[in-house]
This record gives sequence, structure tokens and C-alpha cells, in this order.
Amino acid sequence: MAVQRLGIVMHGVTGRMGMNQHLIRSILAIREDGGVVLPNGDRVMPDPILVGRNAEKVAELARRYNVARHTADLDAALADRNDTIFFDAGSTQMRAGLLRKAIDAGKHVYCEKPIAETLDAALEIARYAASKGVKNGVVHDKIYLPGLIKLKMLRDAGFFGRILSVRGEFGYWVFEGDWQSAQRPSWNYRKADGGGIIIDMLCHWRYVLDNTIAPVRAVSCLGANHIPARWDEAGEEYAADSDDAAYATFELEGGIVAQMNSSWCTRVRRDDLVTFHVDGTHGSAVAGLHKCLTQHRVNTPKPVWNPDVPQAMDFFDDWEEVPDNFAFENGFRSQWEEFIRHVCADTPWRYTLLEGAKGVQLAELGLKSWAERRWLDVPDLTL
Repeated sequence: MAVQRLGIVMHGVTGRMGMNQHLIRSILAIREDGGVVLPNGDRVMPDPILVGRNAEKVAELARRYNVARHTADLDAALADRNDTIFFDAGSTQMRAGLLRKAIDAGKHVYCEKPIAETLDAALEIARYAASKGVKNGVVHDKIYLPGLIKLKMLRDAGFFGRILSVRGEFGYWVFEGDWQSAQRPSWNYRKADGGGIIIDMLCHWRYVLDNTIAPVRAVSCLGANHIPARWDEAGEEYAADSDDAAYATFELEGGIVAQMNSSWCTRVRRDDLVTFHVDGTHGSAVAGLHKCLTQHRVNTPKPVWNPDVPQAMDFFDDWEEVPDNFAFENGFRSQWEEFIRHVCADTPWRYTLLEGAKGVQLAELGLKSWAERRWLDVPDLTL
């Protein structure tokens, strides 16, 4: 069994998502467990170099987690032929340009989403990567969650019969930042900085619906700017002018109707921060991040509407949990391992930059639907 080194240029990992999910829980966890096993039994050991504009901040991150290499010079990092992959978890506004620069340096590229601010830019970088022959990918973390893995398993097993509808609820109350600090960075709520829940979350709902239920064919979306003033990390009030809630309806292949509410202005009274309720002719299921509950048609109660008496039935009692019959890894790590195998052993890979462009497409159409107050079809995308 051979062990091969894989150099990875990691940009944007001083941020919350890049640091926690991609660096600590993925790359460093893989290293601690002895690398990624390839189909032939060889192992790949990731060797990251951390890159950020703030030299002190990136150096402190490297010191804290015992990462040997770090730099504030992205060009120098990309010029090193010993590093094979470029990863970006920085700002959406910079991403397409950074990916192009990395592709020009001969790197395979992997990144967070959205991959660009517009569909034109997203398609351009996806086509550029394909023309240069580099392997490329975009993070699809939510379909690696245990709850959604179980939901897809139910679909594939025919549990639902004919799927009729999906109702999704996502979000929580993000504090304004005046009397309690906000749980999300302030740029999320400024248009000029690429903020907005539609561009953020509709990218997720595209790949979740496409891969877990059925492909998205049309969209109607209403956005909202519920809280127009917030306070930033320095305690200064600012104009929060981006959409902080989105109420979207999608038509999926086969006539399935999906409704997704996304909001940073809602207080949670449900099983999880995100839930998906799927109804079918033979059964229904409700999935969160980790759990998935089912109700088959033979176990469906028969309530009768009577507003004159208090409800005696407890509808939560009539659901059964799908068991954890196998171990689930961190979703970000699982996808990192798949991409590393794709790069090092040419194993199959689906989640290319073109798939990322589909998410940008749906977000762009959602914004257009809101502006024009109408339904819009979702055309097929090709390179």
C-alpha cells in the first residue's frame, strides 16, 4: 500500500464555514485518520497550504491547528507545481476570478457555492474549466446529511408511491446585532457585498430537490426585506438592504409541487432548523438534518374535522423513525473524500461546476420572478 501526498491550496478558510467544515472537520480529520483510501488500496494524504489576505490571521490559524504551510501570497501558492487542488470558501464576488486564476495555474478546482454572482459568469467558469481539462467540483453538502440520505433512500425504494408534494422550512431568528450579537456575518444582509437569502439558499434547494426528489422545472419566488436595519461586528448600525426571507414554489419533473420557505426572521417550532415534508400516494416522510420520520398509508390516522371540541389525537405519535442502519460521516468530509478520489483515481463525479451553475440559475430566476411577480421556467443547462 502506497501513500501519496496531495497538495491543496485552501483559500478562505479563516471564515466560519471554511475553517470549521472544510479545514477542521474535513481535511484535518482526514489526515488524522490516515488519509483517503483509493480503490486500489493506496492512500492519499492531504497536505494543505492555508491562504488568506490577512497574514497574521492565517498564520494564527495554521499555528492553532498545526498546519505547516501558510501564506498571504496567493499567486506564489498557485505557482507551486507540487500542489494539485485549489479550494475556495471566500466571498462569492471573488470566486469566479479566483477559479480562473487557479485553472490557468493548472490546478483542479473545488469550491463553495454560489460559484458566481450571475448565471453568465457561472457558465463561463464551468465551460472554461471543461475546456482546460481540469477536474472541478462544487460543494453539495446538504445531500450528504443523514436525514436527506434517508429521504432519498425512501424515494429510491418506492416508499412514497407517486410523490405529490414537498414542503420545506428553513431558517431561524438571526439577531439584529444591537442587544444580542448576530449569528451570521453582516455582509449577508448587504446587497453590495453579495448578501441575500435567495442567492444563498436557492442554490442549495436546487441540488437538494434535483438529487433527492426530482429535477426543478419552474419557479415562483417572493422575496422580502423584513428587517431593514442591523448592527455589524463593530456594533455600528447599517442598512440591511438585501432579502432576508424567501417564499418559493417550484414545479418539479412529474408535476410534483415543492414549497420552500427560507427565513432569517423566523423563530423555530419544528423538529430541526431545516425540515422537508414529502407526501406521496403510499406514504409520507419528514426529514431534518439527522432524523427522518415516516408514515405509511396503512398507519395513517383518520381524523374528522370538528372545531367544536379540542383535538384529542396527537398527530406526532403516528410516525416511525427510519433507523441509523449505517454510520454517517460529516457531509463536507464525505464529499471531500469523493473529490480527492476523483482527482487521484479518476473515480466518477457528478457535482461539477455545471451543477453549481444550475444553483445560480435558480437563484437568478428566483430574483427575476420576485421582480416581475410571475412564474418562470427553468431551462436545461449545458456546457
